[in-house]
Amino acid sequence: MTAVPGKVLHGYERNCRELERWLASASDADLRRTSAGTRWTNEELLFHMVFGYMVVQALLPLVRIFGVLPAPLSRGFAWMLNAGTAPFDVVNYLGSKAAARVYNRRRMAAKLRRVTRSLERRMRRETAAAMARGMSFPDRWDPFFTPWMSLAEVYAYPIEHFDFHATQLSLGGSQPQETRGRKTGRKTL
Repeated sequence: MTAVPGKVLHGYERNCRELERWLASASDADLRRTSAGTRWTNEELLFHMVFGYMVVQALLPLVRIFGVLPAPLSRGFAWMLNAGTAPFDVVNYLGSKAAARVYNRRRMAAKLRRVTRSLERRMRRETAAAMARGMSFPDRWDPFFTPWMSLAEVYAYPIEHFDFHATQLSLGGSQPQETRGRKTGRKTL
């Protein structure tokens, strides 16, 4: 996704509205149902979609630091993280299962709103030079991580992550029209 701040802000708002609609219309049985193409339930997958936004909050300082350091340092860091992909996948899976118990249907929409507001405030303060800086990423960790990502691309990442996983929900007839025909990514979790 090309990161244009207006489009990113629109994507954040759209994802918040979609999550709120899904949570409002889903029954307990819908949320307990296994999602399509993952081992998570729909509620766990919804949390994982929110978690994609939370991850960006943690990534921003890393991108800022590595963005001003020599490129071989971030390449080495990304290589090291890629080497740990198998344990990362286990932690990613189990972490979303466990965290969905805390950030369940009653709490996850508010969490997403808080996180997107925080990201919006930060993005509005970024300079063009800062948005262009970036670092190497562990591209084996996520289908939307590329070998190198700018800060602008990191701000846009959670929208692609959310939209991809939205296609895996099995909430019955409550999936908004907006989710149809979305990009499907490179791998299924």
